[in-house]
Amino acid sequence: MDSLFDSAAEEATPQPLAVRMRPRTLDEVIGQRHLLGSGTPLRRLVESEAPMSLFLWGPPGTGKTTLAYVVSNVTKRRFVEISAVSAGVKDVRAAIDDARRELGMTGRQTVLFVDEVHRFNKAQQDALLPAVENRWVTFIGATTENPYFSVISPLLSRSLLLTLESLTDDDIRAVLERAVAEPRGLGGRHTLAPEALEHLVRLAGGDARRSLTYLEAAALLAQDITVEVVEKAVDKAAVRYDRQGDQHYDVISAFIKSMRGSDADAALHYLARMVEAGEDPRFIARRIVIFASEDVGMADPTCLQTAVAAAQAVQLIGLPEGQINLAHAVIHCALAPKSNAVVKAIGAAVGDVRKGLIGQVPGHLRDAHYPGAAKLGHGGGYKYPHDFEHGLVRQDYAPEQVRERRYYEPTRHGAEAPVADRWAKIRDFLRGGS
Repeated sequence: MDSLFDSAAEEATPQPLAVRMRPRTLDEVIGQRHLLGSGTPLRRLVESEAPMSLFLWGPPGTGKTTLAYVVSNVTKRRFVEISAVSAGVKDVRAAIDDARRELGMTGRQTVLFVDEVHRFNKAQQDALLPAVENRWVTFIGATTENPYFSVISPLLSRSLLLTLESLTDDDIRAVLERAVAEPRGLGGRHTLAPEALEHLVRLAGGDARRSLTYLEAAALLAQDITVEVVEKAVDKAAVRYDRQGDQHYDVISAFIKSMRGSDADAALHYLARMVEAGEDPRFIARRIVIFASEDVGMADPTCLQTAVAAAQAVQLIGLPEGQINLAHAVIHCALAPKSNAVVKAIGAAVGDVRKGLIGQVPGHLRDAHYPGAAKLGHGGGYKYPHDFEHGLVRQDYAPEQVRERRYYEPTRHGAEAPVADRWAKIRDFLRGGS
């Protein structure tokens, strides 16, 4: 009686929109075209009866579960999903035993999909090896973290690694428009205002599942979905920000100038505006990396390390967590001592080159490794600095035309002060001082 009641209740409860809109064939998948073309591994997997093992690596909401489901659906294989968050070795072995039993009794293969596979410890990943080696299942592991760091080598070496890319705004827009129109979605019973569509695209941040969740929440509130309805449904105000217009340039300009002016609070405000408006986090990260050398430079050399690390972290984990890494870098950049000596130095050097101040490379600095170089006098008389006290030796390094030019003029700010002292002594020594 209980089982009948539970079954009826399950049928009466509609599936979430994101589940209903899950693609049924590879041709219905939006995005990831680099993985879905003719002759690609996924196509071969679908067209072949032979099991194979895959790792799908990419940001949340890019279609890892969807692709596993499509492979199972198209090939008529059983689809068994395990979440590494809650499953243990016992669950893994039970799923594999069931798959072997099904294969032996009916010949039907099983797609064993492990979500968040990077959360499995070594023992849990080891439990997957026999099934992968013996091809008892088509194993598909999904991860948002670099599998080279989070997956054991024996399992990774026996599997094909496919990298998924973040969905573009056009991809998310297509996902939403399909969900509004198709019978298994909203079935055309709702209208979605263009401004509301764009707001949902911004809120999604490249995550298709999130976009459909927000759309479904808005559809529960009104037949005609406007920006105001979306704001009410997801409790997020629409940030007026056109990524192709004035707001984009004004906000990024204010962001850079706030960091340059050492106002961490203002910089964080503009960072939040960009993130909430759906600005590409990789664009923000690139601007921070540029700033670290352009406006901080040698005054705090660790600032560039932080900025690059934040950019890599954003690429690895995406949003929303990536905003923490961006904030980390922004605060470091804003509060670091400032110096534009690096950008001025390369600017001056490039300026001289463009004016034609180039000259010949001094003969003793030229490459002397190839046959015949010695006959040309290349490398003759070169003094190896490591053979001299303090690793310094007086000899000409720059072409004659720019020998007296001074490009790097360090400030006395932060860590650049001792660099300035050292560079002054080195320069004086190399140029013939005492």
